[in-house]
Amino acid sequence: MENGVMKTKQNNKSSLQVHQAAAPPPQTRLWKIIMVAAIAAGVQFGWAIQLSLLTPYVQLLGIKHQYAPLIWLCGPISGMIVQPMVGYYSDNCTSRFGRRRPFIAAGASLVTVAVFLIGFAADIGHASGDPLGKVIKPRAIAVFVVGFWILDVANNMLQGPCRALLADLSGGRAKRMRTANSFFSFFMAIGNILGYAAGSWSSLHKVFPFSNTKACDVYCANLKSCFFISAALLLSVTTLALSTVREHELTKEVDEADDPDDEKLPTEKSKLPFFGEIFGALRDLPRSMWILLLVTCLNWIAWFPFFLFDTDWMGKEVYGGNPDGSANDNRLYEQGVQAGSLGLMLNSVVLGVMSLGVELIARRFGGVKKLWAGVNFILAACLALTIMVSKMADKSRRFAPNGDLMPPSAGARAGALTLFSVLGIPLAVTYSIPFALASIFSSSTGSGQGLSLGVLNLGIVVPQMFVSLVGGPWDQLFGGGNLPAFIVGAISAALSGIFAITLLPSPPPDAKAGVPVAAFH
Repeated sequence: MENGVMKTKQNNKSSLQVHQAAAPPPQTRLWKIIMVAAIAAGVQFGWAIQLSLLTPYVQLLGIKHQYAPLIWLCGPISGMIVQPMVGYYSDNCTSRFGRRRPFIAAGASLVTVAVFLIGFAADIGHASGDPLGKVIKPRAIAVFVVGFWILDVANNMLQGPCRALLADLSGGRAKRMRTANSFFSFFMAIGNILGYAAGSWSSLHKVFPFSNTKACDVYCANLKSCFFISAALLLSVTTLALSTVREHELTKEVDEADDPDDEKLPTEKSKLPFFGEIFGALRDLPRSMWILLLVTCLNWIAWFPFFLFDTDWMGKEVYGGNPDGSANDNRLYEQGVQAGSLGLMLNSVVLGVMSLGVELIARRFGGVKKLWAGVNFILAACLALTIMVSKMADKSRRFAPNGDLMPPSAGARAGALTLFSVLGIPLAVTYSIPFALASIFSSSTGSGQGLSLGVLNLGIVVPQMFVSLVGGPWDQLFGGGNLPAFIVGAISAALSGIFAITLLPSPPPDAKAGVPVAAFH
């Protein structure tokens, strides 16, 4: 009878939980946490290139502005499926190489394949029969989309296990988890700086002369060259981290309450090894995680329009260019895109500095929830101010003697770059605090880090899908500009700040919580 009661309790255990050790593993040395966090630099270098150059690039391949957001559906769809799946299987992986490291290595390898497909999409398309010039290139688009899907799947395979590994290495301590995620955010800033700097260097293709071909002009060649560097950087930091930070093999232990005679009884978990877990995780999600998901969701509805259209906004609204217009319009648009890359690099400098100070600022600000709420209001203000900067640029338009439109005034450019820079402050918090809170909440309830972070990722990818589906038509409804999506983002950021301060619970005190069975050396 006693065994039956104990089994019932086990079967009713939360789907987020994994087998717990009698005592949590000790926290790892800080330099090893930094080594793992450095992988973020390689991942984010590639993301920086995507965010600054890919939206203009897909338009050069012949995809119109209103359809460009649909390409970005690849990321959220793959993130909605891949990251929770990878998180679940990494929580339960019994490979002799560890739980997280095999997934990180596989993700880095797939990124390398993907960037070459994206970089050579125009060449492969032309070799397969695509025409040259500013026309739709269906074969190049097909290659690009395949590469982009692989890239997003690979990035999701990397980021989830990396953050879960950082949480594992923190030994269940809330403060160390926040510090680890701050370092992850810092290295994301380093990757951003390098990526945006590479994207803004118009002569980068000269380092790789073979990148400039008939089908791939200077702009395309620069993108291709950026991806070469991205693959080399990611493989280098991943190899260094995985060779210095090792995991012990996760062993399957039989609980003393289990009756060996009942080992083969079917369970819900065995029937649905992943989807049963994810639905069970959502069903058993504590209130604190639901509120965290809500605040994160609203936060990313605010961020994603800017991530998607930031350089496009600089090229069109600020510089007055048009990728489908005359040669001068096209030139102005490219100048705006390069200026946007510079703005994103400045954004990343602020992001890096702010990331190292998040822990200290949170203590002085009265806690992480107040800090997160405060920076969301900063995000809302900056997105709303894009209207003022756009109007300033529009009123200061100047024309050359031949009638060609000239670049915007210094004041308009300075205003736009200032917005890019200030947005680095809320971005540092977005990249660290939500993930730290998810790790802290999951550790305090004995949940698996991989699956918990995968569930949090749903609060990121769902708004991305929403913006990708409705962003283009919404902008077209108001004339095809980027400002309508930015205004929706400003409203969403304000709501996120209000809910963070009023509903989000404060994290538990810094104490060692139960963590999954694993050890490191």
